[in-house]
Amino acid sequence: MKNLFHSGVYSIFFLSSFLFPLSSFAYYPDILYRHEHHLFSLNPNQYPSWRKTEEVWTYNGREIIPPASVRIDGDTLPPLPEGMTRSIRSVWDPAAISATIYERIATVLNRPRGEVTIRKDGDTIVFEGVGFLGKTVDTDRAAQLTIDALETGVYDIHLPVTVQQPVMHVLSTELQDMDIQEVIAIGESDFSGSPLARQHNIKTGLEKFNGYLLPKGETFSFNTILGPVNGSTGYKKELVILGDKTLPDYGGGLCQVSTTAYRGAWEYGFPIVTRRNHSFAVSYYSPQGTDATIYPPHTDMQFVNDGPSAILVQTYVEGMKAYYIYYGMRDTRTVEIVGPYVWDKKSPPPDKVEYTTDLPPGETKKVGKAVPGLQAAWFRILIEEDGSETIEPYYSYYEARPNFTQIGVENIPDEPPEHIEATPVPVPTPVPSYRKSPRRS
Repeated sequence: MKNLFHSGVYSIFFLSSFLFPLSSFAYYPDILYRHEHHLFSLNPNQYPSWRKTEEVWTYNGREIIPPASVRIDGDTLPPLPEGMTRSIRSVWDPAAISATIYERIATVLNRPRGEVTIRKDGDTIVFEGVGFLGKTVDTDRAAQLTIDALETGVYDIHLPVTVQQPVMHVLSTELQDMDIQEVIAIGESDFSGSPLARQHNIKTGLEKFNGYLLPKGETFSFNTILGPVNGSTGYKKELVILGDKTLPDYGGGLCQVSTTAYRGAWEYGFPIVTRRNHSFAVSYYSPQGTDATIYPPHTDMQFVNDGPSAILVQTYVEGMKAYYIYYGMRDTRTVEIVGPYVWDKKSPPPDKVEYTTDLPPGETKKVGKAVPGLQAAWFRILIEEDGSETIEPYYSYYEARPNFTQIGVENIPDEPPEHIEATPVPVPTPVPSYRKSPRRS
């Protein structure tokens, strides 16, 4: 498996590229660039600047560097020695490709390293600053990998990214003794487009974890640290997945917090004890298959700190992005995550109508939005110092959901009223009962 996953450019599929030479096609497929769970796609056909022309000189069929006497400006060439030819060919332009990668990808991923001071004020851990890892995409190397991809017919690239530790000042001897000395991992998610109540719940939930210490060998339980979720603990009502409906409840949006925590632990390689995907694909958690739903006390997200130190958590919001920063001491493990591999895509089922006495007669309420279904898989590859590796699959099943509308009536009718067209709803494929448990979306 090592050769399959670990080359700078690789692909599992694209069998057609082996059957037909890439050079015979004028059209190129999208190229996928990945870093951790971040995915970027570029279509070479949209960038004519990626091609340039160059002179090719040959002598008796072999490519040469021509003498200066025949390399002159202008369109008229002097007579060439017998056996020498000059032609023009189209080639990939590394500088132009590098510029595109910088504009479309590096500007998103690049980040200067942070600086953080960590101290204790009584029993409270205080952060001054944020310990962001510095990241720099090597765009020249990425451009060469792109050319390799185009010439070999494989279109999946691990971005070459240089990572730099933040400047850290740990002023507590207690934390120093627990080996809190560097950033282990960072979990990240984007909640752009969230309503104000959802934003409030995300920020409130993140605060519950800021300064949390997980001892070496212990299990992180999201629900245990989070505590009660209701109005008295600072949460507002926002949409939550409740069975086949999406309805307001306290803490709607907390799955953004659990997903952010999960991504950091998963990407570093901590053993995942409990993780469940949402019952349907939610746009906030793209790419699909990297989410972790919670609903206390039924559904939890848990991982084990099997590293060489305690873990200190700093949570942070910047704009519409949420972060979990895990401090401690790294070990020698190396991890790659590969995915998502998506299959079994399904269109949303026909619209669904439910009559209810919970609404005033004639009033309608949308309690579900049409969402296509799919299955997704990611593979986490843990590489030990001796080169041995373990491949762990992470599968996610997302149901297809219909547009779901409730209509208020005085009494539940045996038959739908004639003026309302009722669409029959197909019987869903049975799924394990746990998939019907509520989720905080």
